[in-house]
Parts: sequence; C-alpha cells; structure tokens
Amino acid sequence: MGEVNKFRKRRAGEVDEGPQTTEFLTIVVNGQMFGIPVLQVQDVLRQQSVTRVPLAPPEVAGALNLRGRIVTAINVRCRLGLPDMDEGTKTMSVVVEHEHELYSLIIDKVGDVLSMKNEDFESVPPTLDPAWRDIANGIFRLENQLMVVVDVARLLRHSVH
Repeated sequence: MGEVNKFRKRRAGEVDEGPQTTEFLTIVVNGQMFGIPVLQVQDVLRQQSVTRVPLAPPEVAGALNLRGRIVTAINVRCRLGLPDMDEGTKTMSVVVEHEHELYSLIIDKVGDVLSMKNEDFESVPPTLDPAWRDIANGIFRLENQLMVVVDVARLLRHSVH
C-alpha cells in the first residue's frame, strides 16, 4: 500500500522527500539527556557571570549581558527540583528565544546535534519523572537511553510569568 501512495503522490506532482527529520541539540542535566530543537537555539555559552535579580523566583539565576542584550538566566536543575552542582563545577548555557526574549538555560553540559526521524517521536510516557513530564514534548528512544524533548515554553512557563 505504501508504494501505491508514493506513486499517487508522484502522479499528482507531490514530492516524496523520504523520512522527515528534526535536529536537536542535546544537553545533559543530572545525567539525563534532553533535546532542544536546533531552530530554537540561538547560542551556546561557557559558564557566564550572572547578576542576581532581587525577588526573582528561585530558578531564575539572574541576568547576563550577551552582546548588549540582557538575557534572563534560568537554572534548569532548580527548575526540575534537582540539587545544585558542586561548588566550582563548570556549567554551560544554551541561549533560546521565547516570545522575542532571550533566555540562557544553565545546564550541566552540551552534547551533540542529533538528527531524529519524526516517525520515531513518541508521546511522553506516564512513567516519566513528573518534573520532566512537566517540561517535555515527547521522547525519542536511543540505543541506551531516552532523549526527553524539551518544550521551551513549558520550561519557562513558571520562571517568567
């Protein structure tokens, strides 16, 4: 049946582009791999100096200056209810854009860019940790672990509203 549909699409002038894929920047928080759609990533930074913001929610680590723009820094560990990293441990940041504002997501480390087939995308399993489920769009099953796809809007929802 699949071949018949491909033939019909070709006859109708539609192009069959093969399996559709989405690229994700992988990040690691507390040993868990997460994926952020590459199209949402503006920059990747080494540990930055952050200025605390009085009366900000606990997950708002502060603000930083990125090429003249003020960027809100979000501690993803805190947002997920995880303990802070040991003092002196280097962190990294992924800068994302949400509603025309930049946010720096402070994470443990940055991994690779993975190109994933959209057909392999799965909904969020009910057994996933509730804190992760709260920020997840879905998952991809990799050879030896899950990649939780981050919904940036949901991650920032409590931090900036």
